[in-house]
Amino acid sequence: MSGSGLSGERLDRMRDVMSGYVERGDVPGLVTLVHRRGATRVEALGTMAAGGTVPMRRDAIFRIASLTKPVTAVAAMILVEECRLRLDEPVDRLLPELADRRVLQRLEGPLDDTVPARRPITLRDLLTFRLGIGAVLAPRGTHPIQRAMDEAGLSPSPNPPAIDPDEWMKRLGALPLVHQPGERWMYHTGSEVLGVLIARAAGQSFASFLSDRIFDPLGMRDTAFQVPPEKLDRLPPSYRARPATGELVLQDDPADSRWGRPVAFPSGGGGLVSTADDYLAFCRMMLDRGRHGGGRVLSRPSVELMTSNHLAAEQRSGTRSFLGPDEGWGFGVSVSVRRSDLATTPGRFGWNGGTGTSAYSDPGEDLVGILLTQRHMDSTTSPAVFQDFWTSAYRAIDD
Repeated sequence: MSGSGLSGERLDRMRDVMSGYVERGDVPGLVTLVHRRGATRVEALGTMAAGGTVPMRRDAIFRIASLTKPVTAVAAMILVEECRLRLDEPVDRLLPELADRRVLQRLEGPLDDTVPARRPITLRDLLTFRLGIGAVLAPRGTHPIQRAMDEAGLSPSPNPPAIDPDEWMKRLGALPLVHQPGERWMYHTGSEVLGVLIARAAGQSFASFLSDRIFDPLGMRDTAFQVPPEKLDRLPPSYRARPATGELVLQDDPADSRWGRPVAFPSGGGGLVSTADDYLAFCRMMLDRGRHGGGRVLSRPSVELMTSNHLAAEQRSGTRSFLGPDEGWGFGVSVSVRRSDLATTPGRFGWNGGTGTSAYSDPGEDLVGILLTQRHMDSTTSPAVFQDFWTSAYRAIDD
């Protein structure tokens, strides 16, 4: 790690801390990556499967869930730079399903108790999750709008929707918004809509646009919405924990994985699979303000816009379980606005994935950290394994 300003001894300590999660059975295995000033340290610990003997591998392909969201936002900004989309233009032109919105009078009210939307939904609303609909932070089925989203297959989930994009948009357009456009931050749904918008604006599938404009230029050979048959041995099973016992229960088996076959809906909110090294290429591009090798994916101003906080205090109301007190939201990424912990340095940006993944970039430290596990998060609060990874990563800074 010469010249990186990272302590090898302290990174060894990170390995010991992360190994503890494997030894205690919290996770079967994991991959950690810390990159700073051109030097990269990667550890693959544990096994591919719970109770298995096949070692975890550096090139394991993980379901990265919401780490998809920053990629989707970059794709949208590529089209903004090419003047095929505009940030404050209503999306009705390409998404007529979202024209003439109605808005609930109150969250707990019936679906027909609505008022007209005061203005159309814009691309900026989608990127900042202020379109007016998304995850409702209440026990499942508490409100009529939650039940309607569940029945329509529109509720946020680690699994991609099972219907095609046109049908998905039709169902979304049949529901009222929860808040007026631009009023409040609501998680997830904006990224799903973005994937459909990008495909329609580009005149090609969302998956092929990502491959052509992001994955191929960055050399992200293992990042996609589907794992091909010849790579399925690199896809670990994924697990959930039983709430009462903590026992790991199989959630997705590589032998019959939904990621092993073509998807009906390429989910911009959480559908991608990737590896630690692939995702590092994406994070490194963002840290280099859009530049990669001898070319560019985005301009510096676009990256700076994406990684600035766009939420006013009143728009953050009710987001505490997702966004900490010192976090804002940019375009598809959270953004640290104040330092309150080792890892919450101002300007740091990134996100977590519900399938047990975390990736952030810190321009001030020229640092990227990536943690990939096979255990789904138990709640919207960062699990201890995330917290200890980030504490260990910043503890290793030695300059």
